[in-house]
Amino acid sequence: MGDRLHTRWRVFPGWHWVAVALAIPIAGLIGGAVSGPVDAPLPALIGGALTGAGLGAVQWLVARDIFGDGWIWIATSALAYGFGLVAGAAVVGYETDLGSLAAMGAISGVALGLGQGITLTQQGHRELGLAWAAAMPVLLAAGWVATTLVGIDVDQQFTVFGAIGAVVFMILSGLVLARFSPSTIRTA
Repeated sequence: MGDRLHTRWRVFPGWHWVAVALAIPIAGLIGGAVSGPVDAPLPALIGGALTGAGLGAVQWLVARDIFGDGWIWIATSALAYGFGLVAGAAVVGYETDLGSLAAMGAISGVALGLGQGITLTQQGHRELGLAWAAAMPVLLAAGWVATTLVGIDVDQQFTVFGAIGAVVFMILSGLVLARFSPSTIRTA
């Protein structure tokens, strides 16, 4: 019998996706070091764009077969998160209480999800693009909630949540990625 192509759904995209959890706080530290606290539109844009670029770069590095052209993915992530953070932080008046950070995460997640989701759809990953766009607001809000609940000093107005929120984001985004991006295998 000849080779047959089968699609198998994975539970998680693999251990390499763990790099996303490391990238988020590092990208946030770099973005925040350059921009300062997210207390006005310009720092939110600069810090958010640098943070989004770092996140997008690592996402692409560990899943380039899915995310396509690296420059497009990274630029889209930078612009979408930068403008999303500007909008989200402004809507909540740059406040850092739990509800405000959850709302800011959801708003910035809408922008990031739309940008990355459209990019995925344009690359032929329609189902993943739609799921990714829908998941990002929830995942970014969950990251901020987790970070706040473990007692991180969020009053410093970071560009993104910390390590605990990054782990939550990494696990949940990994599940979305695994579920909506089929892995093809050849069997005899």
